[in-house]
Amino acid sequence: MSSEPISREGYDLLTAEFKFLLEVEKPKVANEKLVAAALGDRSEKADYQAAKEKLRHIDKRLFYLNRMLGASDIIDPSGHSHEKVSFGSSVKILDLDSDDEIIYTLCGAFEAEAENGLISIHAPLAKAILGRSVGEQIVLRLATSQKEFEILEIFYKNIFSLKKNIRTQADFSFS
Repeated sequence: MSSEPISREGYDLLTAEFKFLLEVEKPKVANEKLVAAALGDRSEKADYQAAKEKLRHIDKRLFYLNRMLGASDIIDPSGHSHEKVSFGSSVKILDLDSDDEIIYTLCGAFEAEAENGLISIHAPLAKAILGRSVGEQIVLRLATSQKEFEILEIFYKNIFSLKKNIRTQADFSFS
């Protein structure tokens, strides 16, 4: 797996979820499974089967998080000049067809929220504007058409200050 850029806050959030699942949730569910097993015939116990299923989901999520953490390349975009578009840059672009001004912030795939203007650096638009400067025009070729944009402004705004969907410990739980 290639490395995936991520902000410090994004990495810390993935780490927090991994630790919570490993140190809190998995032992709790394993205990639920033991208690259910002690109550009798395992094949007919819904509690036992449910706990077993939860453990499978937790193990899958732990495996996924472990891979993501291992592939993460922590980048602090606050230190970049943002004279050219790079990871963590907020970019105001002008859609030359509609005259709409739009602001996007380039982030890693783990942090993307397209509906909130946070787009993955792997997105076609992000790839098209990476390394570009203010005043440059970009032609984005789509499957059936093309869009033209002009970069109006490049600036820095913390990725996590723009996120609306930040997972909490309550979201980590399988209970």
